[in-house]
Amino acid sequence: MLRSVLTACMLFPLLDTIAKAETTQTIDDKRGKQLVLISFDGALDNRLWERSRNFAKAHGIHFTYFLSCTTLIPRERAGDYKAPGMKAGRSNIGFAASPEDVSLRLRHIWEAHTEGHEIASHTCGHFDGKEWTKAEWLTEFETFHRVLANVWKDNGEANQEPEGWADFVSNGIIGFRAPYLSAPESLHAAQREFGYRYDASLVSHDPERPRTVKGVTRFALPLIPEGPRQRRIIAMDYNLFIRHSAGLNNPSRAAEFEESAYQAFRAAFESEYRGARAPLQIGLHFVEMNDGAYWRAMERLASDVCGLPDVACVTYRQALDMLEGEGDQAATPGAM
Repeated sequence: MLRSVLTACMLFPLLDTIAKAETTQTIDDKRGKQLVLISFDGALDNRLWERSRNFAKAHGIHFTYFLSCTTLIPRERAGDYKAPGMKAGRSNIGFAASPEDVSLRLRHIWEAHTEGHEIASHTCGHFDGKEWTKAEWLTEFETFHRVLANVWKDNGEANQEPEGWADFVSNGIIGFRAPYLSAPESLHAAQREFGYRYDASLVSHDPERPRTVKGVTRFALPLIPEGPRQRRIIAMDYNLFIRHSAGLNNPSRAAEFEESAYQAFRAAFESEYRGARAPLQIGLHFVEMNDGAYWRAMERLASDVCGLPDVACVTYRQALDMLEGEGDQAATPGAM
């Protein structure tokens, strides 16, 4: 599974992927709280669901889970899914091991939702949609929502569906991150038509405030200085994994890699906390690369900073509401 997940995650170190300037409306928080947005792509491993939720409870923080919907389709029903331009039953990240595996994941998803975490979309089969048309993106969006809407029944547990699940699927999933951070204009056009409120697929040179473009707010993962030469890298575990060990697990150096990632995360945080206070975004996957070095670095950062005055470690949805002034979560230091 590690190989399939890593194959599905590309390195984007080049500055030509940085979000291009457009006619936009910049959301301005007037140097209010320092927001920290920690997210997970894929959301497959049930053990990591439990770990992340327990950690969040212990530290009073919230995460965003960008869910791939093939994690809710058992291998025996792989043919139920067909991505644009692909044969039925194809997925870059595989499928769930069994109906029992899906059942446990569903309970994590629902409990995470009730605990205040955010479930957002990462499509279904984690294909690179850079050549997809608007219509093909819309097809994938519709498939994602259809899988979630019917998942309890399709998994043989219709009588176990929680009250409120249908509303959660219809109204609670408002954000999206593209696999490979591949975000052509056709994607943004489809997001506008489908009704997503935000996209989190872009990359920026530094942490920056999100920009609203034609009704969709665009968040960008930053390039942050890292390592002895302070070369910039996307604030995401897979990119660090490639830089540190060429994408091959090296447990003997895990402590070294963890420290380097932590120092990069912490320096990026301090720069914003003491400066302009643009939201800091950090992305991880549900895979423990280099013996879990990057998960531990993230947990160290969150443990150290999320309780500081004027810091809020929140979901993308919460951040969007706070920055737009729609919520009152900014009222209490360190609160969600």
